[in-house]
Amino acid sequence: MAIPDRFLDELSSRLSIVDVVSTYVPLNKRGGNYWGLCPFHHERTPSFSVNESKQIFHCFGCGKGGGAIRFVMEIEHLPFRDAVEKLAAQAGLTMPNEEGGGNGAWRERRRRVLELNKEAARFYRSMLARPEGAEVAAYLQEKRRISPKFSARFGLGAAPDAWDSLIRAMAEKGFDKAELMEAGLAVAGKGGNIYDKFRNRLMLPVIDVRGDVIGFTSRVMDSDSAPKYLNTPETALFKKRSILYGINYAKNTKRPNLILVEGNIDVITMHQAGFDNTVATMGTALTEDHIRLLGRYTKELVLCLDNDAAGVDATQRAIALLRSSDISVRVLQLPRRRTEDGQLVKQDPDDYIKHFGGQAFQELMEQSANSVEYRLAQIQAGFDLSRDDQRAQYLVAAAELVAGLSSPVEREIYGNRAADAAGISHEGMGQEVERLRKKRSWEAKKKQERQNLVPTQQLQPQDRRLRYANVRSARAEEGVLRVVMLDGGYFRQLDDLQAEDFSSPLLGRAYDLLRQCWQAGRPASMAVLEGACSGEELDHLAGVLQQPQPAHTAGAALADYKRIILEERNKGTMQSAEDLNRLRDALKQKKGQWRTMTHE
Repeated sequence: MAIPDRFLDELSSRLSIVDVVSTYVPLNKRGGNYWGLCPFHHERTPSFSVNESKQIFHCFGCGKGGGAIRFVMEIEHLPFRDAVEKLAAQAGLTMPNEEGGGNGAWRERRRRVLELNKEAARFYRSMLARPEGAEVAAYLQEKRRISPKFSARFGLGAAPDAWDSLIRAMAEKGFDKAELMEAGLAVAGKGGNIYDKFRNRLMLPVIDVRGDVIGFTSRVMDSDSAPKYLNTPETALFKKRSILYGINYAKNTKRPNLILVEGNIDVITMHQAGFDNTVATMGTALTEDHIRLLGRYTKELVLCLDNDAAGVDATQRAIALLRSSDISVRVLQLPRRRTEDGQLVKQDPDDYIKHFGGQAFQELMEQSANSVEYRLAQIQAGFDLSRDDQRAQYLVAAAELVAGLSSPVEREIYGNRAADAAGISHEGMGQEVERLRKKRSWEAKKKQERQNLVPTQQLQPQDRRLRYANVRSARAEEGVLRVVMLDGGYFRQLDDLQAEDFSSPLLGRAYDLLRQCWQAGRPASMAVLEGACSGEELDHLAGVLQQPQPAHTAGAALADYKRIILEERNKGTMQSAEDLNRLRDALKQKKGQWRTMTHE
């Protein structure tokens, strides 16, 4: 059942987007807007704005935007109806009757999946003590040395080597095959038969911060089978890019930081050794979603990834991603271990603790490098500093790194260290760093100038699927939306302007939705668009609508906007002559500048 328009109008009238957002983000009034640090990407300088009069939010950094409903959808990871229900409860409104499905049906499906996952975890756990799970039990005890206490703590279990053990067990609990398939616990074969997804595997329930079993990860027992590790497929609840294995326990640690490792077994071994601050991603690289989750529970992250080429690349990418966050980073590199036959092999945390113990790991933790030290060490490892040519190349690479540091103190400290390593003066290194900083500044300025020469590029939506075919018309179409959002009464001046006249399908659709609201006697608001547009579309529309439109010039501006739209429609061209002439002039000017430079 769709949510009635009148209900959304009533909800919008009772809400203040500033009140909604400020429960999640500290806001400060500056000018006509409220500002804060964006909750959807990591930043140090506030670029997240909330406009109370327009009831929209927009981040100038990541581009995300919308109204109160979209904000709650994004921050709470909720579908539209669930976000409306949450806001309705805050506003003291009762949701409309949901007979026939809708949000109530979605919530019931979610409850059933969570209950099914919990029952499946209990089933797999029970198998560990039965003959069907003997191989998994021996693997945990003999090879992994996981104690019964921590096996129980993490709910480890065994999937029998059978086609339908789980299906039959869950049927006795009242769950059908369709529900098992929705939860990712069963799959359909080519012949249409349904069978268990996980068979002959060590099972590890994946538990979120609320304590709910949202899925599973597993390890095969048969070395000839593939894949070695298998997760629940992506579902409404199980999204790998936002899951951290072990966070349900690590969030309560008394330790001053969190440790990120690569493997799920590593997490369990680390917790067993006393490092209850350890988490792992689900086989994916670190993402912005992970960083937001980590930021709730720590201000320092220790990266302890594999010390091989892939691990080094993953560490470098993680450092780059974390650079704009408030989380400080340290890197713990596990040394390679020499085997009995003299071979050097890499170690993961599980290997290291088994061979050397938790105290040795703690000592390595205390010696771990911060992110800059780690990156300098990686650079140095790639050069032979006994050779002059290699020293010069090392200094160039190190200076590039140091020049990118924002703090003058850090630049001096790490620049001096690089100089000492290469055997040159601190002054010489400092001069090279400053030369590079000036070069970067000049390049950034020139890049901006080049962009300014082609203004149509800056006017385009970030999402390529929303790109404008006619920039001149689209800019006028944006202006029309801003004016009618200011006052729906301006639609009276637009009787001869239809959505079909708009060159941008998105802007035309938004215009049509707002116009229908006004014709029905309803206020034009962001809530009207939130229920009908995708997230990417709302991001763009919020960016359009947050731009200022003075009320005293709205009438005259609207007449100009309408004239331009109709002119461009009548031309029937993909790009206005004015834009094309401007581009030609810019290219001529650029060629002239190039000729001047080459003759100087």
